[in-house]
Amino acid sequence: MREIRAGLADVARRAGVSPATASRVLSGSGPASAASRAAVLAAAGQLGYQPHPVARRLARGTGTRVVFAVRDDRADILLDPFVTRATAAMAAALDPYDIGVSLRRIGLECAADLEDLAADRGLAAVVLAGHDRALLSCLPSGLRGRTAAIGAGGADVDSAAGVGALLTHLYAAGRRRIALVAGPSWLASSAPPVAVYTELTRAAEMPTRVVRGDFTSDKGRTAARAILDRWPDTDAIASVSDATALGVLQTLADAGVRVPDDVAVTGFDDIPLAGAAHPALSTATHPVEQIAAAAARAALGEAAPIALFPSTPVFRATA
Repeated sequence: MREIRAGLADVARRAGVSPATASRVLSGSGPASAASRAAVLAAAGQLGYQPHPVARRLARGTGTRVVFAVRDDRADILLDPFVTRATAAMAAALDPYDIGVSLRRIGLECAADLEDLAADRGLAAVVLAGHDRALLSCLPSGLRGRTAAIGAGGADVDSAAGVGALLTHLYAAGRRRIALVAGPSWLASSAPPVAVYTELTRAAEMPTRVVRGDFTSDKGRTAARAILDRWPDTDAIASVSDATALGVLQTLADAGVRVPDDVAVTGFDDIPLAGAAHPALSTATHPVEQIAAAAARAALGEAAPIALFPSTPVFRATA
């Protein structure tokens, strides 16, 4: 038979006090006479009472969940593979703390959303993704000290190193007209890949060809068409996400462009589909789970041993 766990009302009844008094004694959050305190503690010991972790955190005012707030204007962003992987990793990392994870999309204009989160008594901390640098500097006072970021200014992947290694490989292979499908301009983490790309093209006196994307296959297809129309002599397309790169491959195949003979293609993330694609996609690693776990722990006040996680190239058939 299932063991019945003693509750707060049972302790109060055994001690001969009100549940409110028992709660104050057990949480240490309010006044109680010495006699009541002794009676409650004795009753709790006799009954083997252990406060529920959620109730304990609520009583302490430390919250019961970490909110993973994803800032984006796409309604379906919460279905993005990066978001689902990061959420699962945070849940696993926070399980020993008896804290849950909830997922929420906030818009690009998110001041009101952040104020709502700051006023939420059940909130332990926030992990923020999709931010720009200005947002981190103007958080509501109620979120300061309990907000961590995934991306620039927080736990992040060294995308400049990963993308840089792929670009160097393309250059060494003789590619001289390389286009980049970058991330959205408003996103802080979009800047490092563009910076390393611009540095390489200028140093090698190559043309700079940047098209903005949004980490989706749809945008990859659109970006590839724009590149072929605007710069038909392009001999390589580097993308800052594998999903985008897979969209690029689709458009190139539809246009009769041979990969990598005519145009080489690279991605970023090393998702399972990257190796299964035909031809298999050259990319760079992105340790999403490690980054998300580190951000969740940092939001709760743990010192993060690593802020910038390494990215290494994975060379396959497309480049």
